[in-house]
Amino acid sequence: AASSMHEGAFPQVLPPCSCQFGTRFLTDPRQVFQHNAWDNVEWTDEQEATAKKKVLENSQPLPPEKQEEYDSRANEYWNGFYTIHENRFFKDRHWLFTEFPELAPQCSLNHESHPGASGAVESQQNSQDGEQSGEHAALSHTDGDFPGSSATYRILEVGCGVGNTVFPILKTNNDPGLFVYCCDFSSTAVELVKSNPEYDPGRCYAFVHDLSDVEANYPIPDGTLDVIVLIFVLSALHPKKMQASISRLARLLKPGGVMLLRDYGRYDMAQLRFKKGRCLAENFYVRGDGTQVYFFTQDELHELFTQAKLEKVQNLVDRRLQVNRGKQLTMYRVWIQCKYRQAPV
Repeated sequence: AASSMHEGAFPQVLPPCSCQFGTRFLTDPRQVFQHNAWDNVEWTDEQEATAKKKVLENSQPLPPEKQEEYDSRANEYWNGFYTIHENRFFKDRHWLFTEFPELAPQCSLNHESHPGASGAVESQQNSQDGEQSGEHAALSHTDGDFPGSSATYRILEVGCGVGNTVFPILKTNNDPGLFVYCCDFSSTAVELVKSNPEYDPGRCYAFVHDLSDVEANYPIPDGTLDVIVLIFVLSALHPKKMQASISRLARLLKPGGVMLLRDYGRYDMAQLRFKKGRCLAENFYVRGDGTQVYFFTQDELHELFTQAKLEKVQNLVDRRLQVNRGKQLTMYRVWIQCKYRQAPV
């Protein structure tokens, strides 16, 4: 699909730096259709102005009763999404270990990594976390009575979808002390994870959970997780629910534990393609299938994490120019990647 940007307006490209995403730089605009994607793209002032104008044109929010309907039926919409797509829609995110070495074996949480080449084009395959199932609600959380209690390194993925992060972690990280938790808002998605032949209850625990329900129990005690992963999931929450959700998650981290996030950035192609009648609130939209999405700035995410008393390790924008060579179209993607840490003891 075509970007809303002027196809003839080519970006400026930053020189290589230590915080780049990938290493393919467009230095000659005439070469734009030589590859499928270009890294580390910096927008011109004209492009940014065009994007702002486009967003403003489609920023009239839907009536409150319509907004409430989408919010109250979110579980139904995400279950519908996964019922339709099952696991056909998704690609495993093998770029994760370049961007987030914390997920690979034998890493140090105190090591600040610099991102490398990240690939997958993400779409709405990620739902916000899911409905409380009750299966772990009665756990008292004393030693030994929660899944993975004997593990030495614990990772939780929030909004796991059909397991496109979980299964690469389990395949790549052979640390015998590793235990991976994963949860999703959609019971359909969680059932797809559990029915995957690679699902190993000895190393993994999948459960339904609603991230925005801060009163709901997690099956793990506070202060026990080394890593929490949020890949294109926070954007599915209503903006008013984000702070409480992040603050609740932060309590699960050990001292020195990290929260890793990758999500949609302001003026990403997906935001500019929304038509009138899709806006729910400022920079918050509903897709045609009823699922919702927000587009962040770096400052907004920094505020969410620091209000949860986490320390910044990394907060970067990944601007990428993707190319449809067959149709001679250019598409500008904007993603934000963050790492924030619970203060070490």
